Amino acid sequence: MYRGQPAEPVAPPVSISVPAIDVRSDLITVGLNPDGTLEVPQPGPDYDKAAWFRHSPRPGEVGPAVIEGHVDSAANGPSVFYELGNLSPGDRAEVTREDGTVVSFEVYDIRVVPKDDFPTLEVYGNTDGPELRLITCGGPFDSSAGSYVDNVVVFARQV
Repeated sequence: MYRGQPAEPVAPPVSISVPAIDVRSDLITVGLNPDGTLEVPQPGPDYDKAAWFRHSPRPGEVGPAVIEGHVDSAANGPSVFYELGNLSPGDRAEVTREDGTVVSFEVYDIRVVPKDDFPTLEVYGNTDGPELRLITCGGPFDSSAGSYVDNVVVFARQV
């Protein structure tokens, strides 16, 4: 029998700051493409913004809140998460929510993983507390496919 109170919902995220790599971005919201893959910011005014995956927990809720961003573009060069792979354990990310509250996360792991062997459960699976995943492309660029072969994934816990 459940005896506790349900958790209060937290406001949706509106911006992210990652001081160690000089990132400050308003957040857009993305979902899934028809084929089930994660949507990414499309060419246009939002391309260089970070994006919160709306089917993940809101930052500060139990579970892994997922925020992604492009590494670069052929047209404009470096994008919002260009330096993501340069983070180190102990670095911080702060997410501001619609109600003005800020939730802080501390990086505990950074991985470069092959896109064709993406650790879906580790990235999107349940966690004991509020966590954050920051994702971008990385590794070598496959010019025949027009995309990077790897992803950079940052794992962080609320502090």
